[in-house]
Amino acid sequence: MLVSIAIIARTLYTMTAKRGHWTNMAKVFVKDSLTVKPARGNILSSDGLLMASSLPDYKIYLDFKSGGADKDEKLYHIKDSVFHSKLDSMCVGLNQIIPEWSPEKFKEHLEKGWKKGSRYYDISPGHRLTYIQFNDVMRLPYFNFKNKNESGVVVVPRNNRKKPFGSLAKRTLGEMYGAKDSARSGMELAFDTLLRGEPGKRHRKKIRKAYTDIIDKEAIDGYDLVSTIDVSMQDICESTLRDNMKIINADMGVVILMETKTGDIKAIANLMKYDDGNYYEAANFALASLMEPGSTFKTASLLVALDDGVITPDDKVDVGCGVLKMHGSLMKDHNWTRGGYNKALDVTEIMMYSSNVGTSVLIDNNYGSNPQKFVDGLKRIGIGEPLNLPFVGMADPRIRQTDSKYWSKTSLAWMSIGYENQIPPISTASFYNAIANEGKMVKPMMYKGETEIINLQIASNANIDSLQMAMVKCVNEGL
Repeated sequence: MLVSIAIIARTLYTMTAKRGHWTNMAKVFVKDSLTVKPARGNILSSDGLLMASSLPDYKIYLDFKSGGADKDEKLYHIKDSVFHSKLDSMCVGLNQIIPEWSPEKFKEHLEKGWKKGSRYYDISPGHRLTYIQFNDVMRLPYFNFKNKNESGVVVVPRNNRKKPFGSLAKRTLGEMYGAKDSARSGMELAFDTLLRGEPGKRHRKKIRKAYTDIIDKEAIDGYDLVSTIDVSMQDICESTLRDNMKIINADMGVVILMETKTGDIKAIANLMKYDDGNYYEAANFALASLMEPGSTFKTASLLVALDDGVITPDDKVDVGCGVLKMHGSLMKDHNWTRGGYNKALDVTEIMMYSSNVGTSVLIDNNYGSNPQKFVDGLKRIGIGEPLNLPFVGMADPRIRQTDSKYWSKTSLAWMSIGYENQIPPISTASFYNAIANEGKMVKPMMYKGETEIINLQIASNANIDSLQMAMVKCVNEGL
């Protein structure tokens, strides 16, 4: 009982009278909780090739004040003599690892840091070392001391996001903010919460004369993301797009290669002409750019009319000389300067020859008294509906509305041939993919997952079949 009472008394004494003393000791011997960074997940191609990965790079610094102080209070390095005796061989070795600097330049640079007594002196400004280079440096004389406190060598690693295939699908994969290790755009940002992982916690405890890391919570590394991109297809699409843009001196171009049944995006290329005359990926135009779709919109217009039953594939329009006055403005076919077609074209031929006059006449005649029915039809077939892809900056289609202050008598006719509407390329691709997919519209997929159906049937099977045949003729016999 006496022993128990003594223990309890001692415990109370420690908790009260000696509380301040032991709290201060804890601050000295145990450092506050520190973050343990998780490894960011990789982004892989559809066939398992590495497209984006976090690979460490390094900066090495020298602390020229790590030794102590002499009687004149001038800081000195405990290994000064060793430093100078190894300096020449160090500089020769650094030159072999970083050939951009000569041994003489390295020597001049390091001696400058030693004279200044710098605490955090970068041994190679402007260079970040790869893992192999870092290991080579650490094997050099002086850097290979086991006790880094004596040598003053300070190593600062950083996770650096690398793309093994260079600029291939650069904007789709996305960018990071470098040292901040935070996502900036593309898939990196869209799936950041999965790729990032969960940080852990650690604290440092002083044992004898050295601090030891003690893990309180293990970091959970980020998940790997398997994209739908096929590297070979992506390379072909980018190269072909670049070559053809040069031929026609285009300012901007997009290619989207979509797998019909699944919606998987196998390639997506976005190129823009820069001041130097070359083409680079500047932004994800395929997802974020709103643009008038032009003649690609005629297919949507004709499908609405076919599905509403106001026209049939056999209906004809006499396009005459290729010029027609509509509500005070001239509608022109592409060949009007050559006299036009001077004949009646059926719906299939209107598509084959991409006739502005033929398309606008069919739509204006059948929806002029009720344009809202046409606008509703565009929504029904899916081309005017948001795709809700998980990308920041993703643009939604903008279809001209009949209650808009910009609606005019000519709006319906010009809408039908792809003007007065703004559609991102990905929405146009999804619409055409639905026609190829027997009318089933699937959501474009950038990562491996289950196919998501947006619209089970955008139009009747008969009308989808008619458009498919018209599109085949358009490719084989049309413009």
